[in-house]
Amino acid sequence: MAKRLLDLTTAVLGLTIFAIPLVALAIAIKIDSPGPLIFAQLRVGQFGRTFRMFKFRTMVPQTDMEGGITVQGDPRITPIGRILRKSKLDELPQLINVLLGNMSLVGPRPELPEFVEKYSPADFAIVLSVRPGLTDFASIRFRNENELLARQVNPVAYYENVIMPAKLRYYRFYVRRAGVRLDLYILMSTFVALGKDVLHVA
Repeated sequence: MAKRLLDLTTAVLGLTIFAIPLVALAIAIKIDSPGPLIFAQLRVGQFGRTFRMFKFRTMVPQTDMEGGITVQGDPRITPIGRILRKSKLDELPQLINVLLGNMSLVGPRPELPEFVEKYSPADFAIVLSVRPGLTDFASIRFRNENELLARQVNPVAYYENVIMPAKLRYYRFYVRRAGVRLDLYILMSTFVALGKDVLHVA
């Protein structure tokens, strides 16, 4: 109950505080390229239920359906999309998912169905026992995932064999210790990490 209250309160505050920036981003996306503002992608949520996860569109329309793995420098990514992805601002619409109840602020990141199919029965039971989140320890550790994948000969194989197992270890760690205090710590750690990235780019 406390976790859900934190989710709802923060999501409402976030959408209120970022109302003007969200409008500005929407205008920038429309000016940058034709197409919808929001990209809704099928993800796997709590108990294996699928839902549509919202993001600002960062790719040329239609091409975003060509594959689940995106690497840095992908030609499908629009100019404004590169900025949104680097700053993680493309994830802001997921506050709507939090309000709808199919995501939480903190939790294992919701994965694509084709990758969840590769989970072991134990990982499926543990990781999907909680709502997926906007951020978690794995999100902080692999926040530059696209850059890492871009250096690989086979990005999909590297994701499945190296990154996904590491993420699952973080997910299991979180689920076994989940609580409001841990959520607040992860949220603060996320803001600090993103702040360092912004300063580094600047």
